[in-house]
Amino acid sequence: VNVKETGKIIMVDYTDLKNLKTVEIEAERFLHDGGFDSTRRYFITAANARGKLVVIDTKESKLVAITETGGQTPHPGRGANFVHPEFGPVWATSHLGDDSVALIGTDPEGHADKAWKIVDSFPALGGGSLFIKTHPKS
Repeated sequence: VNVKETGKIIMVDYTDLKNLKTVEIEAERFLHDGGFDSTRRYFITAANARGKLVVIDTKESKLVAITETGGQTPHPGRGANFVHPEFGPVWATSHLGDDSVALIGTDPEGHADKAWKIVDSFPALGGGSLFIKTHPKS
């Protein structure tokens, strides 16, 4: 549960519906939207008014990282996962406020030095973008 402007995320454990358990995680203000990495363990969400990405380990219910995107107003929708030839598994976000696309490394085991950091950024066509996706045959 994103408590948006407060900078908090509340994880809800639904394994026992009669006794729900919650964990409150301090994150970053102005959380907006996001999606899972390719393993579905880590949730990456944009604090778009702050120019940052927040990474949550959903297995451990813990904050993993807060990373500056280098772009203006990240707006990933659910983001896009793919394997980069140099950086391994990455997650991509576009930005509303400029034409940049930022890639964050998402492999803490195979590419630990790149995990949860911006590994690449490049201009896209046009000025600003709402969402980014990958093609299933790419």
